[in-house]
Amino acid sequence: MPSATGAEDDTRLITAAESMDAVMWGQGTIGGPFALIDHHGKTRTDADFRGKLLLVYFGFTHCPDICPSDMMAMAGALTALGPQANQVQGLFISVDPKRDTPELLAAYVESFHDNIIGLTGDETAIRRAAHAYKVYFNKVPGRGEDDYGFDHSAYIYLMGRDGKFIGVFPPSTPVDRIVRVLQPLVGP
Repeated sequence: MPSATGAEDDTRLITAAESMDAVMWGQGTIGGPFALIDHHGKTRTDADFRGKLLLVYFGFTHCPDICPSDMMAMAGALTALGPQANQVQGLFISVDPKRDTPELLAAYVESFHDNIIGLTGDETAIRRAAHAYKVYFNKVPGRGEDDYGFDHSAYIYLMGRDGKFIGVFPPSTPVDRIVRVLQPLVGP
């Protein structure tokens, strides 16, 4: 949303309705620049992944249900692609930078597939990346300071080799559907 100066606040949290409108009705650009820290502690930008198809997922490692399910689907699709999977990079971007350290992300993403990189950063960097991808997330308090979760959109974003948005896989998309979409894009 533009500010009084006409500039858009790229750290403003997206509402659930804005996320749905962007994905379902093509309102606004999806994707864009980011600078985050990978699960090895290295700074990574969106430009690092040019030339590969991207499967991008925003979530958090403490998620009890949808994040692990969607990550298993992403990993299953990468496994099913076999050698063609080297043309696809999976990204798991944490919306929980307080708990999701590079070390925790390493254990998490490596439990799914070698072609998935975990990314985190400070709160501002996460908000910028989420804003670029029109990702909705909202912290939900639990019983204690470190007992919380997140309500969040749960799309697997498919981005082209040029970084441009192609489409999304909604939550719980079956592995075979993801593979059917990816195969013509990776070629024989």
